[in-house]
Amino acid sequence: MELEAIPGVGAKTATALRELDDPEATVESGDVAAIARAPGVNEARAARIARGAIRRRHDDDDRLLATDRAREVYRDAMGLLKDRTVTEYAEKRLETFYPSGSASRIEEAQAFVEAATEREPDPAVLDALDGVEPLETPGTVRVRDRCLATADAEVYARAEAAVPELSIETVENAREISELARSYATVIVLDEEFAGLDVEGDVHVRPDALATPAETVPERLLAFFAANRDRLEAAAEVHEASRDIDGGSGEAPAADLAALRSALARLDADGTIVGDAELERLADAVDDLDAAVSTAESVADDHLREAIRERDVTIEGTDFLSLVEQGARVDSLLDRELADEYDTALVRAREHLVDALRLEPGESDLAERVFGGDPTFPVEHEADAVSRLRTELAAGRDRRAGRLKSELASDLGELREPVEALVRDALELDVELAIARFARDFDCVMPTVRDPTDGPGTGGFRIEGARSPLLDVGFDEVDPVDYEVSGVTLLSGVNSGGKTSTLDLVALVVVLAGMGMPVPAEEVEMERFTELHYYAKSQGTLDAGAFEATLRDFGDLVEGAAGRLVLVDELESITEPGASAKIIAGILEALDGQDATAVFVSHLAREIREAAAADVAVDGIEAVGLVDGELRVNRSPKKDHLARSTPELIVEKLADDRGGTFYADLLEKF
Repeated sequence: MELEAIPGVGAKTATALRELDDPEATVESGDVAAIARAPGVNEARAARIARGAIRRRHDDDDRLLATDRAREVYRDAMGLLKDRTVTEYAEKRLETFYPSGSASRIEEAQAFVEAATEREPDPAVLDALDGVEPLETPGTVRVRDRCLATADAEVYARAEAAVPELSIETVENAREISELARSYATVIVLDEEFAGLDVEGDVHVRPDALATPAETVPERLLAFFAANRDRLEAAAEVHEASRDIDGGSGEAPAADLAALRSALARLDADGTIVGDAELERLADAVDDLDAAVSTAESVADDHLREAIRERDVTIEGTDFLSLVEQGARVDSLLDRELADEYDTALVRAREHLVDALRLEPGESDLAERVFGGDPTFPVEHEADAVSRLRTELAAGRDRRAGRLKSELASDLGELREPVEALVRDALELDVELAIARFARDFDCVMPTVRDPTDGPGTGGFRIEGARSPLLDVGFDEVDPVDYEVSGVTLLSGVNSGGKTSTLDLVALVVVLAGMGMPVPAEEVEMERFTELHYYAKSQGTLDAGAFEATLRDFGDLVEGAAGRLVLVDELESITEPGASAKIIAGILEALDGQDATAVFVSHLAREIREAAAADVAVDGIEAVGLVDGELRVNRSPKKDHLARSTPELIVEKLADDRGGTFYADLLEKF
């Protein structure tokens, strides 16, 4: 698949998408989070790309939503669905469900939705979903204790691109590699020609190092898991909560949750290894070395002070201290008078250093050299010996950390793809649960969408027990509506009787059905419409220019209108009533000749029918009457019925209540 062939994907976006591991499969999958990993592509853009790929797959170039009002209804429908999501991902993913006139796309979406509505929106699962987000890719981690070495310029360039975390050094011979080994804890040589190299230090000849990044730079994988720890743990909780609902009988998770949690327990938030006692000992020893040396000096000094005060020497102890403070040579005095005590002081200093740093036997040998040389007071350490001890401890720490990182990276490497699936499954579950909650909240049913070529009776729509969730009242308070239309129909009725809300309900049902979604009704059968033209009520009479533009719109509409659904609310308000009736009659005649489905709401139904050259069906939202000044109506339109107007109902009520010829004569004029 050519990425540029996807609607909305230009050369720049295609270049970014090619940075993905498998760009074509990723785009085709509809996985918004995976698409959004492409450089410069956010989730909103990713949703549009996924939607474009779906359109291309189904050869779906048409746009069902043909007017602004139709698009408003779609946004309202999408808002109802998005209100039931937990994650931002699910909000964007739902945008890949668009109103379509393609049979294959509607069937594909319905298959997903039917499975989704079987889900149980359990509160525990919804709570767990709150912590799930798409996995992120952390920035490059600089590793300074390890380097790559090569004598080949081409290999050098490949190494820079493949492993930006490590320094890449150029070498020509074993001597230069040996020098690197004194500066880095580990040196990885990339050239086969150095095989069998024998130099001091932690040096490995690995020509395959660039092909095995998990071994060469395990920090990359560890940084990924550290950065996504909370997301992974939340996804694991989602799966466990889901399995609890199923009584443990649900599908196995994509990743081994026990192994994942065990591995994460060995990893700190910054990507370092935790939980290894030996590594912690070495790290503490490096960090505490200077403080331990200083304290050891104090231990030795305290011992010598006490010995000097108590020892009977040729020079009184008090005088001796006074001489020391005046700068007298101490080494000869200590050597002559307190040689044994000085040796004991050094032993105590070394013992303290070994104990404080918890040094192992090999390391203790280096600690022996920290205190020695000519006797001094106060006791002084050997700086070179401390430096060497520090170097050995740090090297030991880094070697152990490197080995533990490699081991953990090996374990996590096996989980890398499974955890992506684990998080993706959790995010997709949120999409499914949003649809399931929508279906339950509004008592929805899957509509039957028929191809208009299936035969007689397949055109138009039939809605039973439909209730609109878009009204400003509680859903349980909404009166159900039954309505069936095939061909062109006028819808009459009293003011505030529900004509506009009926159009809104029909539009909502058609939009949801085109998305492959369930609809808020007991039963729905409808034609697979190619376009939805919904024209809202005009706000006042139009001037000549606007009136002309409106007529041009309807002139374009009636050209090739087969398969279209046209909903129009009180078009007569655009000009004077007499002209409006004639214009609407002409539009209805043209639509009827084009085999379109149309519902025109109008207070001029009688006038329009009289002006039309062909029979025009008229349905009516029938008024029951006025009760205490409140209009009572039957919200389901009555077929082939011209509904009475509000003024007629009021005159009738006055005639019944007050009698007299005046009201009776007025009533006869309706």
